[in-house]
Amino acid sequence: MHLIASLKLFCLVSIFSCDQTIDYPSTYQPKILKSSSKDSVKMEDTKSDVSNILFQSKDGGETWDDISESLPGREPIDGFFTSNTDVYFRQKNAMYHSKSKSKSQLWDHEFILNPHITTIAYNPSGVMAYNYEGQIYQRINVTGTWVPIYANLQKQQIRTIFETSNGIIFVGSDSGLFRSLDKGQNWTQVQNEGWVMQIVENKDVLLATGEKGIMRSTDNGAHWEWVVSEGGVGIDIEKIEGGFAAITYNTKTKSRRVRVSMDEGKNWQAIDNGLQASESISSIKSYGKYLFCGHPNGIYRSSDMGKTWNLIKPSIDKKVYSLYKSGNVLYAIPRNFGC
Repeated sequence: MHLIASLKLFCLVSIFSCDQTIDYPSTYQPKILKSSSKDSVKMEDTKSDVSNILFQSKDGGETWDDISESLPGREPIDGFFTSNTDVYFRQKNAMYHSKSKSKSQLWDHEFILNPHITTIAYNPSGVMAYNYEGQIYQRINVTGTWVPIYANLQKQQIRTIFETSNGIIFVGSDSGLFRSLDKGQNWTQVQNEGWVMQIVENKDVLLATGEKGIMRSTDNGAHWEWVVSEGGVGIDIEKIEGGFAAITYNTKTKSRRVRVSMDEGKNWQAIDNGLQASESISSIKSYGKYLFCGHPNGIYRSSDMGKTWNLIKPSIDKKVYSLYKSGNVLYAIPRNFGC
């Protein structure tokens, strides 16, 4: 069960971004290619029979619009990545980009050096793109180009890239967590207890999902301790007003548990008594006074920090919604359990 639970996880990423100059090692000469503006995709160019791929809510979950027709193709979305202002998604080995505040959802084709790039990360030094094999690129916003970075890492099986507000860089992989204090020139392994998938920051506290649950650091990631460990893996972690929310797998109940911490991640309380127990709860998101949860029955919303939950959007074809937030916009993608 532990192995099965581990394999059901690898779709969740959500971090932040802004602009900053990139510093490279003196011996590093990046190769540069430009994004293609002629590959922009507009809503009116798509087929009218595309549906149930991507939903959007601009009113806190009261209503949900099916915006599947805005997508470049009919294929399922393989990866979806949001910041406060931007959205990237991957569809059929191609990456697309849009602004979440746009009145009409328009998607630009992002031409990255490697067509097999799978994941986008938003960090203080800029938007990064990478894949499991360890190829990492960064977008230069002024020119729209992507350049290779972190050439000294030489690490494969990458699951996440996270940069703290004070410039410390972390790379989570299947073999643990690595840290750089000098913008990627040198790396030190700071955790070797299995894979690390997702990292969030709130003031001086770092939390991460890992192979044993949820782990915590208060010394800039030099040392970590497990604060939620119930025999299963960490599924999702979210910064909320006043604390954190998380989803983990419990091997005794054989279900995913939803919890919150209001004391900087030290102690955790279950908030899923109003939800039917399930091993396929997908994501937890905070939006104003609300918490949203992707559940096999559909999208649930709570206005009292999980004491009660209301079903606001039923599931489609027994799929589970993965939830994302960009500014004041919520997105929901129905997926088969396990992806």
